[in-house]
Amino acid sequence: MFAAYVTVTIVASVFNGIAAVTYLIGHDYPKAQADMKRLPRSWVPRLGMLLAAGSLGLLAGFVVPLVGALAAAGLVLYFVGALIAHLRVGSRKLVGGAVFLATAVAALFVNLSYHW
Repeated sequence: MFAAYVTVTIVASVFNGIAAVTYLIGHDYPKAQADMKRLPRSWVPRLGMLLAAGSLGLLAGFVVPLVGALAAAGLVLYFVGALIAHLRVGSRKLVGGAVFLATAVAALFVNLSYHW
């Protein structure tokens, strides 16, 4: 179980860390996504900071398991919100968000399974 916990947590952290960097450097993709979802572009850096916090929180969970569980739960909520935002505007491009949601759910599951 330890190997699954470490692997899933690192994969989820890397996925979200890369997404956070994309949001924080001002790449066009997150801006286009914000426009499509009718969100203010001023939210893009804030969303990037949430992703970065989740990514770092997952890694901090190796030291403080509760922090990792809370970070994973926060990422689950983040991606549920992202999927709702897509559905709200009629977008059916849900695969990317679903993959990120699945990694966050998996990270939460392995964290809770391993530590509790």
